[in-house]
This record gives sequence, structure tokens and C-alpha cells, in this order.
Amino acid sequence: MKKQDAGRKMLGDLSPKFAELNDDVLFGQVWSRTDKLSAHDRSMITISALISGGNLAQLPAHLKIGKSNGITKTEIVEMITHLSFYVGWPKAWSAFGMVKEIYA
Repeated sequence: MKKQDAGRKMLGDLSPKFAELNDDVLFGQVWSRTDKLSAHDRSMITISALISGGNLAQLPAHLKIGKSNGITKTEIVEMITHLSFYVGWPKAWSAFGMVKEIYA
């Protein structure tokens, strides 16, 4: 997986510690444990969690990461369709708008 530096780029001046934890711990140590859980599966979980919590601001970035981690259009559509019954129709509807752009 590519070394993450979005935390430092976007928040490094404001909150260097948060940026460090984002880039080095979350993406550097946790996401790199592919012997425990594949990047594909981590992306599926992360995207599901973001949709479930209504945290849609981070969703486009994670959809792009998920796509690069091998999540197919068929998988993402099926996942969100399934989620819609558990987390809410409006959240799924909003997510599908982003999926449509990223998987176009």
C-alpha cells in the first residue's frame, strides 16, 4: 500500500500529532496488516462504517481507495444496497451518488 501523507498535507500545520497518527498509525500500521485482513476487506469495512455513521465527507476518498484496493462496482453496489436496510435509505442514496461519480 502506498505511504499515506494526506494527514500531514491537510492538517500537519494545524494538528501535527493528529496528522502523524493518521498517516503513521492508522494508515501506516493498521492498514498495512494485510496478513490479518486484506486491504480490499479493510476498505469494505471502512466504507460501510462511514456510510453507517453518516460520515459522508470522507466517503469519496475511501471509495477511491477501495476501488484501488480492488472493490468492484458490483461489490460496492451490493454492499450499499444491503446496508440501506440496516443504516437508512437516505445514507445509501447519498452514497450511491458518490459511487456513481467514482465508478463511472
